[in-house]
Amino acid sequence: MTKHTLSIRTIGLGAFLSIASCGAALAYTGQSLQKDASITPTQAQTIALKAQAGTVADMELERESGGSGLRYSFDIKVAGATHEVGVDAKSGAVLENSVDGAKPD
Repeated sequence: MTKHTLSIRTIGLGAFLSIASCGAALAYTGQSLQKDASITPTQAQTIALKAQAGTVADMELERESGGSGLRYSFDIKVAGATHEVGVDAKSGAVLENSVDGAKPD
């Protein structure tokens, strides 16, 4: 194998692993409901992090009362506590921003 061939294989493997890891990062509970949402998970996460700065530990899209009935729910870790932030999946309105404690439910 030549040095050039080895470089191409290395680049190809790196690209594959990058794409594969991006796909895994986009997976979340409730993905099948996405077709009913008006805003994307990325838009909802931006809204949630504006409402409560921190690190997103979990995200799901779920049917729940309040707002349009479809919401993104984020567990956001902040200084040892977990905040639950709910974002309406159709309007983008923040429906909930509460402290859950050290462990998300």
